[in-house]
Amino acid sequence: YFLDNVAGWILELDRGIGIPWKGNYSSWLEQKQKRLAQEEKKESDRQKTLKRELEWIRMSPKGRRSKSKARINSYEQLLNQQQDKLAKELEIFIPPGPRLGKVVIEAENVKKCFGDRILVENMTFTLPPGGIVGVIGPNGAGKSTLFKMIVGQENADEGTIRTGETVKIAYADQSRALPDPEQTIWEAISDGQDTVWLGTKEVNSRAYVGKFNFSGTDQQKKVGLLSGGQRNRVHLAKTLKEGGNVLLLDEPTNDLDVNTLRALEEALENFGGCAVVISHDRWFLDRIATHILAFEGDSQVVWFEGNFSDYEKDKKARLGEDALLPKRAKYRSLTRG
Repeated sequence: YFLDNVAGWILELDRGIGIPWKGNYSSWLEQKQKRLAQEEKKESDRQKTLKRELEWIRMSPKGRRSKSKARINSYEQLLNQQQDKLAKELEIFIPPGPRLGKVVIEAENVKKCFGDRILVENMTFTLPPGGIVGVIGPNGAGKSTLFKMIVGQENADEGTIRTGETVKIAYADQSRALPDPEQTIWEAISDGQDTVWLGTKEVNSRAYVGKFNFSGTDQQKKVGLLSGGQRNRVHLAKTLKEGGNVLLLDEPTNDLDVNTLRALEEALENFGGCAVVISHDRWFLDRIATHILAFEGDSQVVWFEGNFSDYEKDKKARLGEDALLPKRAKYRSLTRG
């Protein structure tokens, strides 16, 4: 009671760190309780992340392959999961969107040129319902151009790219463009609404924004002042709540902290739809990918069923040990008749 009546500030010494608090003793106790609850939740999330890491590391390569194939075979089961339960259990929850038909995305003999260079030639693949495709290759090989062709921002010079009638695309491009630099993080993600809809579930917007590692005070920062990693998280948060059944994610793992990265992995694993992900993070792709689309150079693109480790073994068998070394993108030149 003495401190309540006389103190305007409280200085707490906790684990060797001084933490100042403006207010009396009672108000300090209230914020201390909230802070400890928050720390306990963070520790619980950290333990959960560590557990998943260990489970993956201990899983045999055969077990990892089986996990990828099981996802393709159980698309209906993924779609029919109890979405309310998932929304509560997962740190990041991606609503499934409309049911996909048999045709998702199909590319047939696609050729794309840039100036006098052939970016890709004879690119052919079929994305099955439930598939998660890791798109790999050196910078400038044409990976982002593929996304632009899928959404209609670019056209193929030859061949066709077809999307199914039931497909609803949610696209996070590499530009991370946010329209109004004066908006706060919360406003940019929530459109200024107190709640957001994740599929059929309405959730508190500030709680949703917090799942992307933006604390209460961070949510008031102007988006025009954000770092690249922070802009990435804002862009992801906006894209994942759109209700698409096909996600196009261009370098989503860039600058993500470990906890958000693992939460994104878990969200994709439980997503009742398809995802096509451009990434240089081989560990990430090893954990989520059911297929690999590899831009291997000389304008050639290889479609492979399996995760990244399996693809590397196949590439080594086809092209030799040197093929696994990093190389700059090479293109065939366009010859005009």
